Amino acid sequence: MPTEDGPEPAAGWAPTWALGRAVLLTGLLLIAAVLLGRVDLVVLAAPFALGTAYALRRRPTAAPHLEIVAEDAHLVEGGPLTGRVSVGNPDTVPYHLAVVRTRISPWLRIDRAGFGGAGVDVSGAGLNRPFVTAIPTGTAVDLELTGTALRWGRHPVGPAGVRVAAADGLLVSRAVVTESVKLRVYPMTEPFEAVEAMPRAAGLVGAHHSRRPGEGGELAGVRVFGPGDRLRRIDWRVSLRARQLHVAATLSDRDAEVVVLLDVLAEAGRSGGVRGAASVLDTTVRAAAAIAEHYLHRGDRVALLEYGPAARRLRPATGRRQYLTVLEWLLDTRAESSPHEPYDQVFGPQLLSADALVVVLTPLLDERSAQMLARLARGGRFVVAVDTLPADLPPPGEKGWAPVAYRLWRLDRDTMISQLREHGVPVVPWAGAGSLDQVLRDVARLATAPRVGAR
Repeated sequence: MPTEDGPEPAAGWAPTWALGRAVLLTGLLLIAAVLLGRVDLVVLAAPFALGTAYALRRRPTAAPHLEIVAEDAHLVEGGPLTGRVSVGNPDTVPYHLAVVRTRISPWLRIDRAGFGGAGVDVSGAGLNRPFVTAIPTGTAVDLELTGTALRWGRHPVGPAGVRVAAADGLLVSRAVVTESVKLRVYPMTEPFEAVEAMPRAAGLVGAHHSRRPGEGGELAGVRVFGPGDRLRRIDWRVSLRARQLHVAATLSDRDAEVVVLLDVLAEAGRSGGVRGAASVLDTTVRAAAAIAEHYLHRGDRVALLEYGPAARRLRPATGRRQYLTVLEWLLDTRAESSPHEPYDQVFGPQLLSADALVVVLTPLLDERSAQMLARLARGGRFVVAVDTLPADLPPPGEKGWAPVAYRLWRLDRDTMISQLREHGVPVVPWAGAGSLDQVLRDVARLATAPRVGAR
């Protein structure tokens, strides 16, 4: 209950060693003065007693507030990041000392950190150090963090903790810890362009030229005017020469459906961030983002599938909203091995359109991946396999039989790729812009070629 000196300290506050030393020293001096009958010892004890009483005249009753705020709007690999750890003082007494510490993901490199804009360079030591400040009554101070996002994903900032001291350091609060905040870092989309040729454009409108007549921009020929033809399509030169109305026939522009399939059964290589080496998962996610951005910008429908135990899928759609949904979907991509064949789980009934172009991003480290590609090709799908295995993948070791086993594994993998090509599945390594140009031309030419049927 309250006393004349002020309210009792809250349960979250405890005395410090400084308060204990001051009380002990004052008591010893007073006892010695009584036993020895010396007034000078009372004079020596008076400053300690008066100072302690003056510091404790107003005692804190509320715990500090702690909050992590991360600015994650459109944060991309290699881009700058900003965040802050806000410490508030809701009490009626000032906090003379506040010690703040926070954890942060190793993929978020913090270069400068400090209170009130007075940041210090912490690029070498990181955040494995406390930050100290004072907080006046009814205010809040921010530990500002600036740095660089090194890799895509959802990276934690925090948890963070703070302990504050009040009453001139005689009382200390319990540690206040706040939960971490996930910072979204989107994959960097490498520049990617592809030819306009698509195996079979099946939509109603779009940017690809189809073989069907209709409203479009590519001239298909000139024919006699018929019922339903538009007057603006009349070719007056041919009509005057033939003395009969003729119209210019065009081919319709159709959109296409692109299915990007991510093989997440295996991972290889070590990720070095945006400026380092790329693992299989890094190449897969960045290539998927680039391909989706390219075709969505052209007005096509894009869908995403995972070939793995989770069998995640994203329905086909168009537009900028779909692109943002694709980026969010890719942030949760993880490599997961599975003892079971996930083909039937991934490719459910009526999941893939017969006219869709299936771009498979795979490292071809599992035989089930090659079997999946062969089954798609035998089912009449238009499949393009993109090899995401790093070309400079080092062997697991340089001693004993490790280099020999590695070369044998490479030869076996090359044989697997050759067999896939014999089944009609083109396999190309990912190289950014132009990676799929020649392959798409070949697939489109095969799709439009006349088929010979047996009598």
